Amino acid sequence: MEERPRFKTRRLLLRPFVLEDAPEVQRLAGDHDIAATTLTIPHPYEDGMAEEWIKSHLGQFKEGKLVNFAIVLRETNGLVGAIGLNIRNEHESAELGYWVGKPYWGNGYCTEAATAVIGFAFDRLKLNRVFAEHFAENSASGRVMEKAGMKYEGYLRQVVKKWGKFRDLKMYSILKSEYKSTE
Repeated sequence: MEERPRFKTRRLLLRPFVLEDAPEVQRLAGDHDIAATTLTIPHPYEDGMAEEWIKSHLGQFKEGKLVNFAIVLRETNGLVGAIGLNIRNEHESAELGYWVGKPYWGNGYCTEAATAVIGFAFDRLKLNRVFAEHFAENSASGRVMEKAGMKYEGYLRQVVKKWGKFRDLKMYSILKSEYKSTE
């Protein structure tokens, strides 16, 4: 794929991030509650971090390793969060990752975006498996995975460390053979 993809869902636009998104990324991802529910988002989210993160996307996309999308409300063009795939070409699989800003929690935006990105992974990238993990105590993220068609695979005890504390993860996946294409 040469051009970074973009597509619409019923309520959302999924598009590449641009540098103009950086202040809103910093504001939303900088919330302590967002960082507390994800493995890789730091806190505090310092000036310049959003710009560096956004600048890293194109190179990783060109290498076939990553595709990230800004989750944007179609009606207002407001940034809601981020969703992406860490692609493992040698295994024809990808890890799904996402975050949604706290003001947008509980509206189904993450499920809508996850469902679309899973479809993209199977229909356009021709992958065989999409998987995701969430902190065991973050049941809302598990509900997103289930509503997007993923199946629970297992519980990984103290597998990661965040902020000096070992954390348990729950793992979900969906296979191409289980996915029902909308194309």
